[in-house]
Amino acid sequence: MDMYILSIILASVAIFPLVLKMFSPYFWDDFFYLMNLVWVFVKFGKRRRRKPLFLVLDRYFEHTSNHPDKAFIVFEDKSFSFRDADEKSNKIANALQKYTELKEGDTVALYMGNEPAFIFTWLALEKLGCPVALLNNNIKSKSLLHCFSCCGAKVLIAAAELQGAVEDVLPSLREQGVSVFMMSKECSSHGMESLMDKAEEAEDSPISPSRREHLTSKSPAVYIYTSGTTGLPKAAVITQDRLLAALVVLASNRVTLDDIIYVNLPLYHAAGFLIGFIGSIETGSTIILRRKFSASQFWEDCRKHKVTVIQYIGEVLRYLCNTPKANNDRDHKVRVAFGNGVRTEVWREFLNRFGNIQIREFYGATEGNVAFVNYTGKIGAVGRVNYFHRKLFPYALIQYDTESEEPVRDHRGLCIEAAKGETGLLVSRITKIAPFVGYARNDQQTEKKRLRDVFQKGDLYFNSGDLLRIDHQNFIYFQDRVGDTFRWKGENVATTEVSDVLAMADCIQEANMYGVKVPGHEGRIGMAAITLKSGAEFDTIGVFSQVSSYLPAYAWPRFLRIQDSLEVTGTFKQMKVKLVEEGFSPDAVPDPLYFLDDKEKRYVPMTQEIYNSIESKRR
Repeated sequence: MDMYILSIILASVAIFPLVLKMFSPYFWDDFFYLMNLVWVFVKFGKRRRRKPLFLVLDRYFEHTSNHPDKAFIVFEDKSFSFRDADEKSNKIANALQKYTELKEGDTVALYMGNEPAFIFTWLALEKLGCPVALLNNNIKSKSLLHCFSCCGAKVLIAAAELQGAVEDVLPSLREQGVSVFMMSKECSSHGMESLMDKAEEAEDSPISPSRREHLTSKSPAVYIYTSGTTGLPKAAVITQDRLLAALVVLASNRVTLDDIIYVNLPLYHAAGFLIGFIGSIETGSTIILRRKFSASQFWEDCRKHKVTVIQYIGEVLRYLCNTPKANNDRDHKVRVAFGNGVRTEVWREFLNRFGNIQIREFYGATEGNVAFVNYTGKIGAVGRVNYFHRKLFPYALIQYDTESEEPVRDHRGLCIEAAKGETGLLVSRITKIAPFVGYARNDQQTEKKRLRDVFQKGDLYFNSGDLLRIDHQNFIYFQDRVGDTFRWKGENVATTEVSDVLAMADCIQEANMYGVKVPGHEGRIGMAAITLKSGAEFDTIGVFSQVSSYLPAYAWPRFLRIQDSLEVTGTFKQMKVKLVEEGFSPDAVPDPLYFLDDKEKRYVPMTQEIYNSIESKRR
């Protein structure tokens, strides 16, 4: 009898994994994700309780002390160790102390592209206890001034190649009493000073911790800009607490000290800065830093530097898939890719072509209070519903009316949760664990992101502005964005900002910007309906000059349609739904259509030939 019972027990143990896989195929994925979640909270909690306040900077100091000669940044065949970065940042910090009146808590705007000086300068400012506004190095003119002003910065530090853009707004900056430094050895422009020469002459002695002794967990650490329905970028406030939480993103996905991380996404972006840079400070990994993404050089860089971890946005993987196939496509050491926005078909193609790379697709807004990560590898999903995650960060998908652009409410005035399989607006409860800090100097836009009376009177949720769907297996899928912002080439394009720039052209009376789908491309590309001033003719060269002078390339409207008048609602909101549906087909649009020709640097009449080349992905 004992042998019989033992046999049953052994048989049960043997078949248990098979039964588990049949009825709960993601059990172990969910289990290990939960363990990671517990690890993150324990680690974060310990650091949160440390006195004095534990900063990201302190984690960097730990690596500098433990392995000072390990490569921290590799850039264009130059390598900088943790000790090198520490000394260079000390020099910049000491120079700023000598030549400015910066105090703890004073904001400094950083207007630079991807280069080691960006990281050295950020470390220097963190040592001085100064929050840093990360300005998009593509913006200029009105947008640059707006971004600078809304963070209240007292100092602007800009890359040498951006001197022209700074000079354009220098009179306004001088009126505000702003100190302007160029990251160069000399600067002849009146009202601007060079910084690199001053830093080279400065001592590399450590900065006293007293410079940051009054910082709290709620003190602003970084301002990262995000476009919204207002049309101009908003400065999302990243507190010291939020920055501390960002430390664990890579580590919680098993990235270690031995990994080499390829960072080619902009450091002014949340993905490049918070995940690529800050995440690497936690793990102590080496960063291979590139000025900008290059599809043709991507895998050569990965092979040359033995990269193991890469970052992406949806377009990055598509660009890589569109490069000519080569025999050495799988000859690399990349094992994991972090990012968001990759389309299902591109995901599959990428894995088939470049090998068994773990795709860690995630969802999260810069200013948001909830995030998801696809820890199972399920193609197309951005995450998975997990009971404990949902308890810690209460979120829901609610029914949303895309016509009225408002959540659907019942007779009690409360929101209605979307059913499984139904697309809904993601909202997340605002709590102490999941706060929503909002935008710097912009109470109006901060309040717009707060949604009240969601499931009971008086409750308060963060409105993500994103439409998601949860399937019957509890996988979460991103569907679309709501409002006036659309995404192109990994950047958020604010329609109002583009419309305002178009309306500044001499021949244009009014403009209505929106995004349209283009075959083979992720996101939406810019298109605008415009009306002309009385008696004016469309200036194909002048309008191109207007948009290229005031807007980054990803925000240029690629298609224009000229109308007699723009349709508006009863509350004078511009109508976009019909325009989006009609797209840019000459057969579907009765109005004159134009296409932005990069080579001719002008708008040219949209022909059936051009349309066919776009549809067939030849343009």
